[in-house]
Amino acid sequence: MAKTASKTAKSDKKTAPVRDLFGEPSGAKARGGGDKGTRSKPSAGEAGYTAKHIEVLEGLEPVRRRPGMYIGGTDEKALHHLFAEVIDNAMDEALAGHATFIEVEMEPDGFVSVTDNGRGIPVDRHPKFKDKSALEVIMCTLHAGGKFDSEVYETSGGLHGVGVSVANALSERLEVDVWREQQHHHMAFERGKPKGKLQKLGRAPNKRGTRVRFRPDPEIFGAKVHFKPERIFKMTRSKAYLFGGVKIRWICAKALLHGDEVPEKAEFHFEEGLKDYLAATINGSTLVHPDIFTGSAGKVGKHGAVQWAVAWTADADGFLNSYCNTIPTPDGGTHESGLRTALLRGLKDHAERVGQGKRAGPITSEDVMTGAGCMLSVFVREPEFQGQTKDRLATAEAQRIVENAIKDPFDHWLAGNPAQANKLLDFVADRAEERIRRRQEKDISRKNATRKLRLPGKLADCTNGAAAGSEIFIVEGDSAGGSAKQARDRASQAILPLRGKILNVQSAGKDKLAQNAQLADLVQALGCGTGTHYRDDDLRYDKVIVMTDADVDGAHIASLLITFFYTQMPRLIERGHLYLAVPPLYRLTHGAKTLYARDDRHKDELLKKEFHANAKVEVGRFKGLGEMMASQLKETTMDPKKRTLLRVRVVEDDRKATAKSVERLMGTKAEARFEFIQERAEFADEELLDV
Repeated sequence: MAKTASKTAKSDKKTAPVRDLFGEPSGAKARGGGDKGTRSKPSAGEAGYTAKHIEVLEGLEPVRRRPGMYIGGTDEKALHHLFAEVIDNAMDEALAGHATFIEVEMEPDGFVSVTDNGRGIPVDRHPKFKDKSALEVIMCTLHAGGKFDSEVYETSGGLHGVGVSVANALSERLEVDVWREQQHHHMAFERGKPKGKLQKLGRAPNKRGTRVRFRPDPEIFGAKVHFKPERIFKMTRSKAYLFGGVKIRWICAKALLHGDEVPEKAEFHFEEGLKDYLAATINGSTLVHPDIFTGSAGKVGKHGAVQWAVAWTADADGFLNSYCNTIPTPDGGTHESGLRTALLRGLKDHAERVGQGKRAGPITSEDVMTGAGCMLSVFVREPEFQGQTKDRLATAEAQRIVENAIKDPFDHWLAGNPAQANKLLDFVADRAEERIRRRQEKDISRKNATRKLRLPGKLADCTNGAAAGSEIFIVEGDSAGGSAKQARDRASQAILPLRGKILNVQSAGKDKLAQNAQLADLVQALGCGTGTHYRDDDLRYDKVIVMTDADVDGAHIASLLITFFYTQMPRLIERGHLYLAVPPLYRLTHGAKTLYARDDRHKDELLKKEFHANAKVEVGRFKGLGEMMASQLKETTMDPKKRTLLRVRVVEDDRKATAKSVERLMGTKAEARFEFIQERAEFADEELLDV
C-alpha cells in the first residue's frame, strides 16, 4: 500500500501527499522504511530551524534582553527596584553586625550612590575564575554572592546572588569603590561590562566599606524615566525604621528637589524602630486603645527574630506594612497570616476571660484588622519569595514564628489594661456585627433594590444576580441613558443615568453630601457603603464604568465622579473596579468604510493613515452620547469585545502628591485652580490639554 500511494502521487502531480498526525508524509519511504539508502528531504520549516538558531546568552546579556524576568518590567517601579537591590546589600552588612552607617546620595546627573562602612566586597582573586577578582565575579555573574552561605549572612535580603549584578546589567554606568585591608580599590562598568581591571588607588588606613554608584540605562528604561527623590527618600528612611542599630545619612542635590517634602540633607536613627514608624504614620488619628501594641522577639538580624507595632484607629482605614529581612512585602504572605491569627486568638481569649465569649464568636481576622495600623518585620534564614521582586513571602515556617512570638505578649498587653482592652473588643465586635448585617442586606433581591431608587431615568439593572462579570454604566442625562439602555447587554450591563453635573464632594461640606439625592442613589445602587463602612464584598458590580460625552463638559462630569469615588470609596479604586469609557467624538465615513475617532488628534491621524489623500471623507461630530444610535454606542463604547476602557488607579508611591492635586484642582481655593491653568496655558493654546 505504501508503494501504491507513492506511485499514485508521482503519476498525478496535482494530488497532495497524505500526511500523518505529525505533518510527515505517510508511507514506508517517508518513515525511512523504503528502498535502502533513500533519505527523506527536510521540509522548508526544518531547514529554517537548525542548531545555528539556538542562541546561548552569556554573562548579563539575559538580564538586558529580558529585564522583566528579574525586576518585573521596565517601568518606574522596576527602576526603583534597582536602588532597593543595592541598599539591601548595605543593610545586610548592618544586620550581620559589620556596618553601623549607610549613606545614600542622589546626584544632579542621575547617579545614585549607596555607601556603607561594612567589611567591603572581597577583591582577591576568585578560586574558580583565577583571572578575575571576586568583585568582578559578583558584579558580572548571575547567582554569585555570599548569601548562599549562612555563616557569612545568617539572614539577608539577597538570596540568589542576582540583585546587584542585575543593577549592573541595567545601568548605563556603575562604579564600585571598596575600602578593605587599608587599601582603596575601584572598578567601573558600563551596561554590565567591565571598563578595565580592578584598580588599587592607594592606602586608606582609617576607612572600610563599599560604595556603589550607578545610573540606570535609558536604553532599558527610556529617557523620561528617572529616580524620584520622594520615593528614594521613603525607601531610605524605612530601612532606618527597620533596624535601630544603623544610622543612615541622606543627601540629595538641590536641583532635584521640588517643594518641602524631601530635605536636602537628613540623618535617620530610630531607636524604637517600628513603634516610631507607626506613630509617624498614624499621627493625628484617634486611637481606640490609647497605647501602641509593640514588641520584639529574638535578636534583630538573626533567624526567627520578629518585630511588630499595632494600633487601632477609630477614624481611618487599616493597613499592614510587612517586611522580611528588611525587604518590603507589599503582597503580604505567611508572616502576615501569623500576625492575623495571633491577634484574633488573643482577642477571643480575652473575651472568654471577661465573659464576652459568645459575642466574640463571630469575629474574624478581617474584623480584627479593620482599622488596625500594623507594622511587621521578620528575619528568616533562606526565606522563600514568590518571584525575584520578592513582593510576597512564601516561607511556611514564618507563620508559626510570628504567631508564637506575638500571641503571649498580646495576651499580657490586653490583661495589663482591661478597661481599654474591653473598649477594643467592643470596637472589633461592632465591626463583626456590621459585616454580618451587610451580608444579610446583600441577600435582598436586585428587584427590591431597584424599587428603592427614585432617579429621573431610574436604574436599569442587569439580570445577572452575581457581581462577577456584571458592570454598571454611570451616564449623564436621560437621553444618553436611553441610548445606553438599548445598546446594553441586559444580562450583565446596568445603566444608571445622572442628571447634569454632580456635587463636587471635595469642596462641599458633609451636610451637603448627606443631603444630595443623586449621590445617595448612586451609593445605594452600588450597595458597598462609603468611607470606613466600605465593603468590597458588598459591591454589586465587578466594573463601575463612568460613561460621559467626549467633550469638555463630559470630562468635567467624569472628574467630579472620580473625585467622589476617590474621597468616599478609595478602596473601590484600589481594588480595580473603577473605569472610564472612551466614546468617540467623530464618525469618519467614505463609501462603505466607517471609522470612529476619540478626539481631534485621533481624527487627523485616521484621515492621514486610513483614507486616500483625495478621498472625500464625511466627518460627523457627535454632540453627545444621546445623539448616537444604539448600534453605534454598542459598537464603539459598550461591547466588551470592541470597546476601550481606561482603569482609574492611584499610583501607590504618589498618594500624597495625588491628594495634593485633588485638593488643588477640586478644593475650595479657586486661586489654586487659576494658578494651575496659568502654568499650563501653553498646552491649552496648542489644544494638547487632554482631560
